[in-house]
Amino acid sequence: MAEQPYLGYNAAIMLVIIATIFIDMLGVGILIPVIPLLLASPTSNFYLLPAGVSPSQGYILLGFLLAVFPLMQFFSTPILGQLSDTFGRKKLLAISLAGTCVGYILFAIAIITRNLPLLFLSRALDGITGGNISVAQAAIADITTPENRAKNFGLMGAAFGIGFILGPYIGGKLSDPSLVYWFSAATPFWCAGILSFLNMLSVIFIFNETLKTAQAHVRIKWGQAIHNIINAFAMKKLRILFLTNFFYIGGFTFFTTFFSVFLIRKFNFTQGHIGDFFSYMGIWIAFTQVVVTRTLSRYFKEHAILKVTYIMGGVFVMMFFAPSVWWGLLFVVPFFSVANGLTQSNSLALISRSVGAEIQGKVMGINASIQALAQAVPPILSGYIAASITPEAPIFIASLVIIFAGILFIVLYRSPRTVTEVPTLS
Repeated sequence: MAEQPYLGYNAAIMLVIIATIFIDMLGVGILIPVIPLLLASPTSNFYLLPAGVSPSQGYILLGFLLAVFPLMQFFSTPILGQLSDTFGRKKLLAISLAGTCVGYILFAIAIITRNLPLLFLSRALDGITGGNISVAQAAIADITTPENRAKNFGLMGAAFGIGFILGPYIGGKLSDPSLVYWFSAATPFWCAGILSFLNMLSVIFIFNETLKTAQAHVRIKWGQAIHNIINAFAMKKLRILFLTNFFYIGGFTFFTTFFSVFLIRKFNFTQGHIGDFFSYMGIWIAFTQVVVTRTLSRYFKEHAILKVTYIMGGVFVMMFFAPSVWWGLLFVVPFFSVANGLTQSNSLALISRSVGAEIQGKVMGINASIQALAQAVPPILSGYIAASITPEAPIFIASLVIIFAGILFIVLYRSPRTVTEVPTLS
């Protein structure tokens, strides 16, 4: 029998996958303007903590709440990917979207009822089911030929970018009762829950199973995320790239965790202002990915660009302290966003270029685990740092960590030969 051909580009399937990625990122963006007001802004009408809880304790709770999602995603992403190889992409996408829908609904209920344990439980559930990125990537690989794969993964990247631009904006507007009297902090999450539900229906009724040959009796490796971290340090040729990426993502997470609190304290930003600001930043990052990255790639290698952008990113984080009026931030954002966008795209491209085609999937999985772990640790540390020093201190730490990543890269990185195998660890 002839070999089963690739399904080719299927518009309906791709639309469902892109919608899934978009809604995932939309949910992350919606949180940005709302969560700081729940736990770190005692003067806000949305503040949930009782009178006996100090602001410092609120900062610590904020850090833990922001860490729950990436921590659960760290463990769940490789497991969902393995399960989809056995039970199919469609079932896993539908189940994960159902979990995401329930997570958003529980978060809205937790805000209304001022139930802190439920707030954490909802983020944990969303983190577990939010690991469906591995399933979406596998589905794209199923339906596209190798020559079209980069283009379709580019569409996934575009969905990430658009979600990050619209998420904060929607979160800021839907939580603003001055626009519509019945809007509240819970409204954006009701909206996200409805979108997730509709996305789940699209998977059930429109999405055709893309996995043509399921793997029977696959033994699920529940600790695959831990093995991915071990593998990262076992790969001598990629060790520095993974380590540098870990510190960079960690530094960027230090920045995002308490930057909204900084905007509230220094410039009296409302949730609407925060949403607008992060959307503005997202537009510049998207511009960098689409225009600046492509232009510079014609003239410079990835490692040459990274030697500049790592340091630039850390320096421009520090520059956010300089303006005394809010509109001064608008002049810092383009420089910071360009440095950040170039670093993100070129670090991933350099990791991909450093390995052979036969292990791309494994290496990207390892890198995804590293990024999830790098997003889980800083929020916890940020909460304690903000409580012990000031809420602005994590931003200062972010600058130092990103600059440290740059120094590490400049001093230790050497162009490796192509890696042809990944160590097999039990």
